[in-house]
Amino acid sequence: MGNSESPARSVPDMFLSRVRESGDHEAFSFPVPNTTGAPEEWRSLTWSQTLDRVRNIALGLHTLGVTSQARCAIDASTRIEWILADLGVLCAGGAVTTIYPSSTPPDCAYIVSDSGSMVAFAEDAEQVAKLVDQRPRMPGLSKVVVFDGEGDGDWVMTLAELEARGAELATEQPDLFDELVDAVHPDHLATLIYTSGTTGRPKGVRLDHANWLYEAQAVHDLGEEVKAQGHDLMTGDDVQYLWLPLSHVFGKYMQVSQLRMGFRTAVDGRVDKIVDNLAIVRPTFMAAAPRIFEKVYNRVVMQAKEGGAAKFRIFTWAVGVGDRVARVREQGKEPTGLLALQHAVADRLVFSKLRARFGGRLKFFVSGSAPLAPEIGRFFYGAGVTILEGYGLTETSAGSFVNRPGDVRFGTVGLPMPGTEVRIAEDGEVLLRGGGVMRGYHNLSGATEEVLTEDGWFATGDIGVLEDGRLRITDRKKELIKTSGGKYVAPQGIESRFKSVCPYISNFIVHGDRRAYCVALVALDPEAIEVWAEDNGLGALNYSGLVDEPKVRQMVQEAIDVLNRDLPRHETIKKFAILPRELSVDEGEITPSLKMRRRAVEDKYRDLLDAMYEDSVRTV
Repeated sequence: MGNSESPARSVPDMFLSRVRESGDHEAFSFPVPNTTGAPEEWRSLTWSQTLDRVRNIALGLHTLGVTSQARCAIDASTRIEWILADLGVLCAGGAVTTIYPSSTPPDCAYIVSDSGSMVAFAEDAEQVAKLVDQRPRMPGLSKVVVFDGEGDGDWVMTLAELEARGAELATEQPDLFDELVDAVHPDHLATLIYTSGTTGRPKGVRLDHANWLYEAQAVHDLGEEVKAQGHDLMTGDDVQYLWLPLSHVFGKYMQVSQLRMGFRTAVDGRVDKIVDNLAIVRPTFMAAAPRIFEKVYNRVVMQAKEGGAAKFRIFTWAVGVGDRVARVREQGKEPTGLLALQHAVADRLVFSKLRARFGGRLKFFVSGSAPLAPEIGRFFYGAGVTILEGYGLTETSAGSFVNRPGDVRFGTVGLPMPGTEVRIAEDGEVLLRGGGVMRGYHNLSGATEEVLTEDGWFATGDIGVLEDGRLRITDRKKELIKTSGGKYVAPQGIESRFKSVCPYISNFIVHGDRRAYCVALVALDPEAIEVWAEDNGLGALNYSGLVDEPKVRQMVQEAIDVLNRDLPRHETIKKFAILPRELSVDEGEITPSLKMRRRAVEDKYRDLLDAMYEDSVRTV
């Protein structure tokens, strides 16, 4: 498969090309908080208006001493200012260091210091306070620019003040901005993303302009490939709803794809607003982590049950019909005869209502960051909502594989992106090579050489197999469980499957490495279990009360029994414990991109795990 060659020289060059082509067209829409209690107002920026603000930010940074590849950190949630600041840094010739707003003050200080960031953008007073608290540990940080808040006349300035400085310089030196953009080369550092990681201290991944140019061009080339097969990917007429953390590589990937393709993007990183915003934005596509689809699925199941026994029987029948239709479509066919008739009825009674929730214009979702349960994928596919599962890592600039419209295989992450090569090592590890692969880790001698060969092959740490060219990820290499009986267990697949069996849980953690058998930790979904409790006469109990309730244990046990029926004996879950609360980002148990930190969870609940083995000497 040939390499995807971008016509642009850098991300700023690609941005200016988009402005020239789409200047007066809408580029972004975004909500403006309303303190009066009235409905939120959404405003928009054209590409030309975006350029005006980006130019001012870039030149403002130039006055602060930002030069070629100088690092500037962004510590904020996903919002329009994040995108403007990112483009401003890149156009100034600098590189962006990303920081999750949920990071602790010491973590913020570590990333700022390790990256050598000289300027930091902070979302609000809370994020500024983290930096002020750690200022002695960041001697190289000369200025903080706050999005929402006040400056202090010294170390902290507002975004408006930065833009004003830039506007003044633009008047004095009208050619300077173009000169700065022209000086950016493909091999210059563009983004330094610190992997949130499932274990250990985060590693800074160095991604240059060429990485992002490859990814953006690969999306363009894939669109041409899909179009030739009679399907549609992304065009300039599409509307993206972007809520993904821009501190994460998946969100950044969707951002640069927009620059190449020219579609409009509605930006709002508030996760609790996703459902409401879908009806407002009415996107044609959206990228998300599987946890979002699991939550929607759970909510749909809950609401069907609330409708009474008759309504739930209709829903269950429709889901069965949809599953059969999804399997037919996975073979590249359409249902006929009785199945087609049944599907039309199921669509009218159930599925059309589901699609309406997404605004009525949705072409597809893109799922990444963690495995999507095939059963949940087929549920949506049978309902006329396509989820294109993809795969990539921070070290590969996110986009390495994806299922194509009209060619979906659930349980796989699809075919390689144009220009990406894959092979499977003798031990089953997935190896990748292509334009998206990082140039190396930052300030970590030897770490790059451990995963990247001289001829460009990157060792992903994932175990997988190729099926007709499509990649199926079976587990993380470091997370494979080996029982004391010598049997291997891949926990991710089991965990993913359980979420489709039991809609009342948010996380399911399989444990059993060097143990006699497998057990599980269960975190309940607060919303779903509340509905279940009402239906089962336990509405007076809160979450902590439900954890010890025998009826809840029975419900979970019955779901585990269903799961175990299809598992080999050594993979079956023999015991389980319900956790006292849902896993959280703040407690370090899941990453901001909603991946579980397995080792952190196991360490925190070591006593619970040990207790499930105390009275047993069984071996598998």
